Amino acid sequence: MAKVKTGPKTRKKIGGPRPPGGGPRADKMAAVAEIKARFTSGAVLLTEYRGLKVSELKELRRALAGGAELKVIKNTLATIAARESGLEDLVALLEGPTAIAFVTGDVAKVAKDLAEFAKKAPALTLKGGIFEGQVLSGDQAKALSTLESREVMLGKIASMAVTPLQRAANVFAAGFNQLGAVLAQYKDKLAANEAA
Repeated sequence: MAKVKTGPKTRKKIGGPRPPGGGPRADKMAAVAEIKARFTSGAVLLTEYRGLKVSELKELRRALAGGAELKVIKNTLATIAARESGLEDLVALLEGPTAIAFVTGDVAKVAKDLAEFAKKAPALTLKGGIFEGQVLSGDQAKALSTLESREVMLGKIASMAVTPLQRAANVFAAGFNQLGAVLAQYKDKLAANEAA
């Protein structure tokens, strides 16, 4: 029996058909739009995860939970989103295996968590990020990890505001205590004069 030759077997593209004028598929356009929105809406920290085990990446995601969402995104999609957002300086940081931490809480705490995890897993490096619409270098992003958390800073501000009020209350209280002592002495003196 002779073999019958057939043409190449092609697989159907999962993302759907290309638009008539070429360009990206609808699902990729939606992904770029989401990344662009997240780049412009809050703080972002970029890390290189080359050499991390899958279990370590899971552990890192758990460590950042509540403060940030760690995602591995295709560099081409992130580059398109960065260019569309006007963040050209970010494009140079999007080379190699990049995991992006989209910060939802305190950026200083997330940067500290990343720095702490990098001590346990030296393969993790902080490449840079976006903070208040500005692109950060790796050193600037690492500097965020040396800041105190938002709660500590708010506590210090509150104590600075309370201290002068506490001092004023103590001065008034001391004045009333002294007045009370003088009145008590005067009362004792009047009682002694009436008894005599």
